[in-house]
Amino acid sequence: MQRNDLSRSLVAFDQNSTIVSVVELSLESWVVSGLVPGVKRQPLKKQAADPERLLALLERWRQEAIKAGHAIERIAVAFEAGRDGFWLARWLRGRGIEAYVIHASSIAMPREHRRAKTDRLDTEGLMRGFLGWLRGEARHCRMAAIPTLAQEDAKRPSREHESLVAERTRLVNRMKATLVWLGLPKVKIKLRKAAEHLAALRTPEGEPVPPNTLAELRRDLERFAVIRAQITAIEQARLQRLTAAPAQGTHPMILMLAKILGLGIETADMLVHEVLSRRLRDHRAVARYGGLTGSPDESGSKRREQGLAKAGNARVRRGMLQLAWRWLMFQKNSALTQWYRSRTADGRGGTRKTMIVALARKLLIALWRYVTAGELPEGVVLKAA
Repeated sequence: MQRNDLSRSLVAFDQNSTIVSVVELSLESWVVSGLVPGVKRQPLKKQAADPERLLALLERWRQEAIKAGHAIERIAVAFEAGRDGFWLARWLRGRGIEAYVIHASSIAMPREHRRAKTDRLDTEGLMRGFLGWLRGEARHCRMAAIPTLAQEDAKRPSREHESLVAERTRLVNRMKATLVWLGLPKVKIKLRKAAEHLAALRTPEGEPVPPNTLAELRRDLERFAVIRAQITAIEQARLQRLTAAPAQGTHPMILMLAKILGLGIETADMLVHEVLSRRLRDHRAVARYGGLTGSPDESGSKRREQGLAKAGNARVRRGMLQLAWRWLMFQKNSALTQWYRSRTADGRGGTRKTMIVALARKLLIALWRYVTAGELPEGVVLKAA
């Protein structure tokens, strides 16, 4: 698999034959700034949020550059990653224009307490960072990998599943809290026939559940049943897709991970679509994308560790921390587990909590090597066929 490096451009940049443009996107209007060869001014245009008008503007700038005696061989457009996603980049690329999506946090900004912020100033900052990136200089900005529509769609089941599980947990906690203030903490509200027994419940005072509270619990149980059915539908649909086409797309990666004892289909699906199927440069990039790297603070004689940078994918970070604890339970003889045990032999809670993050980072890198190069982590036990 060819790996990419989006921290700098690998294509030679000729400013005399390239139109460079950045776009500040918003819901109603776009601010487009350009650097056009042969045009002394740096054009800045505010227009409606319409890709066709953007394409017409770029073509007009091309004609101005040609009129000034410059042959335009390349048009490069960039905008910040955000609510609008990647559809505009895919649309522009489909029409022969280089389109890039910049990580918003990678752009250097002034650090005044109260700094001026306008769309014009934002486009100036984007243009400075984008030009440095095009010249191949490091640390000007970083680009986001632009997924296809099918790749973005493949993430939806896992993300919807996570959202529904969180909603189910909130709902169950609320119903349990209601039962506690009624003096009924031992009622198992998650049972499928719980709604049928609500009317027969009696408080410690011998009173039935008050009518408004009873109606609220019944509505909550109806929502709980709908959420549970939706979660089941997502899980069954995923299994059907994997069974029907085990060799299609990212399915081989998911099935490889699911063979490992202690790693289920849900976690495998999340890891593959969120991080492992991306063409990341090396193991350091994998750890950074997972948000499992540290953030040291060093200045002069001061040396301290601020904890996790949390700059990567939050879903991957949460999933890997949970998987690391499960790994200790199901893969007790693996090399990674032995590494963790040898460094937490003192039994201190702080040491265990710190080292579990290191284990999650090492485990993510080991799984990445497993699905990309076939290197099974040492001592790992696979599920029975």
